[in-house]
Amino acid sequence: MTARYRGTRRGQERGQAHPKGKGRRTGLRSVAGQVFALEALIALLVIAVAAFVTFQQERRDTERDARIRSLAVAEGFAHAPGIDAALTSPDPTAELQNRAEATRLATGVDFIAVLSPSGVRYTDSDPALIGQKAKGDLSRAAVDGESYTELFRGAPNDAVRAVVPVVDAKGRIVGLVSSGIEVESISQSVQKRLPLLVGAAGGALAVAVGGAALVSGRLRRQTHGLGPAEMTRMKEHHEAVLHAVREGVLIVGPDHRLLLANDEARRLLGLTAEAERQHVSELGLDPRTVELLESGRAATDEVHRAGDRLLAVSVRPTLQHGSESGCVMTMRDTTELAAVTGRAAVARGRLQLLYEAGVRIGTTLEVVRTAEELAEVAVPRFADFATVELLEPVLRGEEPPEDVAASTEMRRTALSGLRPDQPLQPVGDTIHFDVRSTPMAKALNAGYAVVEPELAGAEGWRAQDPEGAAQALAYGMHSLLTVPLLARGVVLGMANFWRADTPEPFGEEDLSFAEELAARAAVAIDNARRFTREHAMAVTLQRSLLPRVLPEQSAVEVAYRYLPAKAGVGGDWFDVIPLPGARVALVVGDVVGHGLHAAATMGRLRTAVHNFSTLDVPPDELLGHLDELTGRIEDREVEEANGEARRRDEGIIGATCLYAIYDPASGLCQLASAGHPGPALVGPDGRVEFPELSPGLPLGLGLGDVPFESTELRLPEGSKLVLFTDGLLEDHGRDIDTGLGMLRSTLAQPDRSPEQTCADVLSTLLSPTQRDDIALLVAQTRLLDRDRIAEWEVPRDPSAVSPVRNAAAAKLSEWGLDGLAFTAELILSELITNAVRYGADPVRVRLLHDRTLICEVSDGSSTSPHLRHAATTDEGGRGLYLVAQYAERWGTRYARRGKTIWAELKVGADGSEPVAMAVPDLDALEDLAW
Repeated sequence: MTARYRGTRRGQERGQAHPKGKGRRTGLRSVAGQVFALEALIALLVIAVAAFVTFQQERRDTERDARIRSLAVAEGFAHAPGIDAALTSPDPTAELQNRAEATRLATGVDFIAVLSPSGVRYTDSDPALIGQKAKGDLSRAAVDGESYTELFRGAPNDAVRAVVPVVDAKGRIVGLVSSGIEVESISQSVQKRLPLLVGAAGGALAVAVGGAALVSGRLRRQTHGLGPAEMTRMKEHHEAVLHAVREGVLIVGPDHRLLLANDEARRLLGLTAEAERQHVSELGLDPRTVELLESGRAATDEVHRAGDRLLAVSVRPTLQHGSESGCVMTMRDTTELAAVTGRAAVARGRLQLLYEAGVRIGTTLEVVRTAEELAEVAVPRFADFATVELLEPVLRGEEPPEDVAASTEMRRTALSGLRPDQPLQPVGDTIHFDVRSTPMAKALNAGYAVVEPELAGAEGWRAQDPEGAAQALAYGMHSLLTVPLLARGVVLGMANFWRADTPEPFGEEDLSFAEELAARAAVAIDNARRFTREHAMAVTLQRSLLPRVLPEQSAVEVAYRYLPAKAGVGGDWFDVIPLPGARVALVVGDVVGHGLHAAATMGRLRTAVHNFSTLDVPPDELLGHLDELTGRIEDREVEEANGEARRRDEGIIGATCLYAIYDPASGLCQLASAGHPGPALVGPDGRVEFPELSPGLPLGLGLGDVPFESTELRLPEGSKLVLFTDGLLEDHGRDIDTGLGMLRSTLAQPDRSPEQTCADVLSTLLSPTQRDDIALLVAQTRLLDRDRIAEWEVPRDPSAVSPVRNAAAAKLSEWGLDGLAFTAELILSELITNAVRYGADPVRVRLLHDRTLICEVSDGSSTSPHLRHAATTDEGGRGLYLVAQYAERWGTRYARRGKTIWAELKVGADGSEPVAMAVPDLDALEDLAW
């Protein structure tokens, strides 16, 4: 059906174009017929000439081959062994006739003749010629001794022959050898190849004529059988109509290449004469126009842009039916819409720029960076140069002054321009607006944007800074638009837009855009200012709550680092707390969240840990107390006074803590964790381990029935215990496992101080865009010298007190602490007597000589003594009071079984007993009760 329809359609089209055959030429009268005849004639002539030349070349080649072969045969026979001897024999014919004939048959030449020097034949292929003299001039061989070939014509036959002299041993020419091929044989060889040559020429002619017929047929279809006269007239009509109309016409082929463009189309689209045959995508057209031409769809009066013109475009395919069809595009210039379109484009560009400003301004909460983003957005699409000046309080994060008079001095914060060699004051300079007639002062006083179209006539601006104004004018600055940055009705700064390279000055239509842009930037700057203030307050609070100076202690050498996050201070914290018995507590914690609340929560937790550490309990018990306290705080803060529920994220839920106690006397370290990452342990040899701890749950989750667990480690002297928060390990694109690997490789270097270790760890793991706080604590362990430790086992007998007291006095004398002997004996007497009377086995006494003298008495009872004041009539009860008076500090420490009562005495000249009190005899004191 489709084929029949198409055939009918083509027949109808042909019938419509040439009714009854009129106007259509056939045969040689049409352009197609003339082209066919011309191509066929040219092909015939070319093939005939080629055949003749080929035939002649073949004949010459055959003759040349005959010369070469004849000369080779003659030379071979003439130089054959015995030829010269046979020629000088009495009967050369008998000697050479059979030999020459055999050679002729073997080589395929027509004759071989042996001649005397005078030319008489000794041998010949025709025996009848033997004895006759050969025709032709043989002197070149007989006299000159030259071997040569020639085309011989004469009796007995025309031939190509070669003549070679035969020379004997004495150099005499004793004969001649002539061999050759007859011309008739050469002609026969060429004639054998003539049928092939004629056949090839005929085949080539047939192909050429067939090709000409195909070309002629295609040309007949394309020209519709028109003759030269008709086509000339059509061309003239085409030129007259196509280039005379005031409407642009483009004709594009099926391959989307330009076939034709009239004069109007070239003018409207800016096309050159070389544009034809180029692809439509290479013509510099608007992308929408290119898409329309390549799509093949029809269009009517679509508006397309061409440079600064708007064109009404219509497109129709060149073939109504067919998959491969070109198209014709007509266009007309809608001049009256150009101005409207220009204004619409400007408005669209401004809206797009405002959208981009909302996205690009305020990406960070930094005041300076936000100002820089404002300047970068405005250049070059709105201004050639842009500057932003801010008040000093705004840069510091403080509240700006509400008085406009205080805004006449600002700091240049950002500058952006098309060229770096600009004449404006650099970033960091102080900008003054003292002259009230300057555009900046006017804008500040009015509270809205002010435009100065011609800077050359701005007297106030030039009076403010004559030298700078002269440089700006010489540079080419010609127009200024200045707008105040207002937030909540308060001036934050100024934004100034300058034009130098753009010839058009700022106009009134630019004011509203500048004010909208400045308003959006002012909100972002004010947000950044508020964040800067809050960040500074949080940092101040955080640093005030963290330890400023680490306490003096001898158990470990400590170094630490605390780095707040870039985005805001968090709740990371650390602490070093001296404990009785020369021990030390190392603490690291983390509070979820950032800002003032996190910092304040951290301070509360740190204070609570300090308080609980005075109980001198193991790490797991301390974390239990801390978790219970955190839960109580949460319960109280869930409901406010008016009964409304508070946000749960403002509490302490999610805080973590790692608490470790190190004893330098034994080298033991007890650790417990409440949801915090465990420490890294670096041995003296540089080997790094991450001890497995029972992590426990974070503080404040209300799961107090799940107890915390302590882990006990024995640390060699010189080991480093590295405590840290997760902000050190985790970062953008780096998980905690990767961070642990990096930390391990950094710590695996022995013989480094804690300070060097802190510096190396941060240089390796610290990110330029740190998003969380980092607390790092490195403690290198020490062991108390065994010579500074004295221990005794005390029997449950009151008489055993005196020997232990005397042994302690001797040990103090050995340590050079004779000045503390009386006080120490007094304290030991009281503590040992109490343990013997009221305690349980075993009873032990230990003296530690550290920064202070530490006296410890342990027993198996958990009963705790209480300090009380005895009445004047009481016979006992003054013992513990005396201990409290003479000791620097004292207290009770509970173990899993039993307790230890300790007292510290200051080592030095002031360590002797107070002289204001009168004390009884030490032996008498043993009888006193608590």
